[in-house]
Amino acid sequence: MELSVRPVDYFHGTVASDACEACQWLSDIAEAGVNLLAFWTNPTGPGHTQLTLFPDDKDRFLEAVKGGSVEWSGPQQAFLVQGDDRLGAAAELYGKLADVGVEVYSSAGVTDGRGGFGYVLYVRPEDFAKARKALGN
Repeated sequence: MELSVRPVDYFHGTVASDACEACQWLSDIAEAGVNLLAFWTNPTGPGHTQLTLFPDDKDRFLEAVKGGSVEWSGPQQAFLVQGDDRLGAAAELYGKLADVGVEVYSSAGVTDGRGGFGYVLYVRPEDFAKARKALGN
């Protein structure tokens, strides 16, 4: 697989820290036909969890969550990077951004166990266009 770098939209919403609540939101979104490119959850305090969702279609996502009990912030943008897992892949991305003076302020990645990887990286909104150009997108 060739390296793929693309901008993606993401949304944040806070739910009760209850396994059923997060499960219900993810189920409702799936039932509405929303495919998630990535997601994760973070505790935000006693009894609350923040969901960060990366839908492949932001309009479908917004329609699916309209009128729900969770207030979603976004869209905001990040980069989704996918490719063949190899030593130094993340370092190359960071290097390209450092060369143009763009700092990555957050990132997460995982290998798929079959030789590929996925990586989400965040840059400041004011640096997004410069980062996009540096990453060849």
